[in-house]
Amino acid sequence: MKIGIIGAGQIGGTLTRRFRALGHEVFVANSRGPETLAKLAKETGATPVSAKEAARSGAVVVVTIQEGRIPELPADLFKGVPADVVVVDTGNYYPRQRDGRIDGIEKGLTESRWVEQKIGRKVVKAFNNIYAKHLLELGRPAGAPGRIALPVSSDDAAAKTVVLKLVEALGFDGIDAGGLDESWRQQPGTPVYCTDLNAEGVRRALKEAKQERQPEWRATAKSPGSFTAPA
Repeated sequence: MKIGIIGAGQIGGTLTRRFRALGHEVFVANSRGPETLAKLAKETGATPVSAKEAARSGAVVVVTIQEGRIPELPADLFKGVPADVVVVDTGNYYPRQRDGRIDGIEKGLTESRWVEQKIGRKVVKAFNNIYAKHLLELGRPAGAPGRIALPVSSDDAAAKTVVLKLVEALGFDGIDAGGLDESWRQQPGTPVYCTDLNAEGVRRALKEAKQERQPEWRATAKSPGSFTAPA
């Protein structure tokens, strides 16, 4: 499969490494230009490209940049990209630590619903609730004891199925977490966030999640990495 990745931080770099190890053809972009990705390209065999090229390079495109930088993406990023291309959003919102206030999210939009509005494409929410190191190192064969499960949310059933299969191939149990308006259940501050639960634990945690928007939990929520590049 051809996969475009927009963002080469902790999660983007990890997905580049993992997908290449599985034999996928990966086209990776960052905000500084393809020439700055030479080291990652040499290590993995991925092809460095611009963000627009990454959006047009794959059957799946992963947007994995800091939430506050989503508005900086080209306005026509997905113009002309076929409707059946699956777009994955891995982002998390850290207003105090990194992103500043995003009014749409503060007024009640889930993080990925806001991203949808900004990029003009339906998205699948995935890979946002696991530490990059664990995503890189803790994949296990199906049925292995302690296999970590990852929630996947989307309004597009076909796109969700594609991403669930990728999650499984990476060595994690993929859990259908419902539509995008339910994706708050896997955002920072919830029981499923950065807790490495198994399939049963993820299903239980999603049900137990409470929707809160108080600044207090936003200020203390953990990040799957450091706050320099958690997305």
